[in-house]
Amino acid sequence: MVPVIALVGRPNVGKSTLFNRLTKSRDAIVAEYAGLTRDRQYGEAKWQGRTYIVIDTGGISGDEEGIDAKMAEQSLQAIEEADAVLFMVDSRAGMTAADQMIGEHLRKRNKRCFLVANKVDSVDPDIARAEFSPLGLGDALPIAAAHGRGISHMLEEALGIFPRDDAQEADGGEGVELAEGEEVVAEGQEPKRIPGPSEKDGIKIAIIGRPNVGKSTLVNRMLGEERVIVYDQAGTTRDSIYIPFERDEEKYTLIDTAGVRRRGKIFEAVEKFSVVKTLQAIQDANVVIFVMDAREGVVEHDLNLLGFVLETGRALVIALNKWDGMEPGERDYVKTELERRLFFVDFADIHFISAKHGTGVGHLYKSVQAAFKSAITRWPTSRLTQILEDAVREHQPPMVNSRRIKLRYAHLGGANPPLIVIHGNQVDAVPKSYTRYLENTYRRVLKLVGTPIRIEYKGGDNPYEGRKNTLTDRQVNKKRRLMSHHKKAEKKRRDKKR
Repeated sequence: MVPVIALVGRPNVGKSTLFNRLTKSRDAIVAEYAGLTRDRQYGEAKWQGRTYIVIDTGGISGDEEGIDAKMAEQSLQAIEEADAVLFMVDSRAGMTAADQMIGEHLRKRNKRCFLVANKVDSVDPDIARAEFSPLGLGDALPIAAAHGRGISHMLEEALGIFPRDDAQEADGGEGVELAEGEEVVAEGQEPKRIPGPSEKDGIKIAIIGRPNVGKSTLVNRMLGEERVIVYDQAGTTRDSIYIPFERDEEKYTLIDTAGVRRRGKIFEAVEKFSVVKTLQAIQDANVVIFVMDAREGVVEHDLNLLGFVLETGRALVIALNKWDGMEPGERDYVKTELERRLFFVDFADIHFISAKHGTGVGHLYKSVQAAFKSAITRWPTSRLTQILEDAVREHQPPMVNSRRIKLRYAHLGGANPPLIVIHGNQVDAVPKSYTRYLENTYRRVLKLVGTPIRIEYKGGDNPYEGRKNTLTDRQVNKKRRLMSHHKKAEKKRRDKKR
């Protein structure tokens, strides 16, 4: 089993900074702001041949109320899950009542615990050890998470009893990583690269929407547990939380994201970071579940967010939350508004759900799987070219400069979203209306659902463009005589047939 290490402590002692240092990432938002982390954040890390899981948690102060109490529950749950706990304290601030309370809780739980004194870059480590010795958790391990000082010694103490990875012991600690889409081939052959994800990697699902529409409630309902904090307050979720799980032997990763408000409503720097993390999560996902509040209907900012999803090319499923308790007349009005304002994403399935009570939530998986399958399916060039020829035969491209636009063949250029590359002449002049016609044709014939399609044109280069005429007069006259001879021979054949 992979060991699990939990980082706990009171607010603003540097847990998220250490989390990013251990995982070599920027997954956790870091700022000089107490109480920034709220939900449990998991990350994978490696040290000297040992793979382990790190849990970043919210700060515990002991006097939590409201949403802070929910944060503390998440931290206590992380302690229960962990094989070892790194109890972090602030060397500059010294020992506080909150530190004593956490230390007492850890002693009662009889957990494998290590006291970590952070921010010793400006404090004598010996003084820090003496300061926190009354906690009764042994000598403090001095570190400076922001600068990487003391990290190796800390990990040696925390992970020394855990075995090395079996896979690395088998191959001498060296592994081979394949690039995305690369397959193992026989020696001497070139690896075949196919752009886009595959089904064996599982499906990454990003839950996005405006603040307070029920995203975290939906995440917990889909998981079947209280995994993320749910509170009746806009902006409860600040970070993008990645949660891997399995359902019916299928792999998924749910991404709970912070709500995105209109740009003019964002003033705090922390919220700006949260929005950036949400937009990154959309780009990282395979399928986006866009959550809207059915009682508020479709607002302008929903359309802006949907536009960003389309730009990234992610597969899309729309969920109208808080559908329970609405009157029949209100429901009819909302459905009419959806048809009128969401015409540009008519390829996406729409579900009317109640994340709080679970109504309709289970049906989301079917649409997610269908959208993901449509987004990653590969088709041969012959199939795509045949569809193009049929479409052109039924409705030809327009004339440009007294010449008909010619579309010759098509092939697949990528997946998630499907990218169809069409080759031809005068392709720069293809109007948008004809491109939409081709998109709808491919969508109908290939039976695609839940995913946008992108069409890219490539023109044929003229091989004689830019070349000077180097033929002599004698060669030109010879060419003319040959052409005249062929014309006379063709005329004789036609006369003979008559």
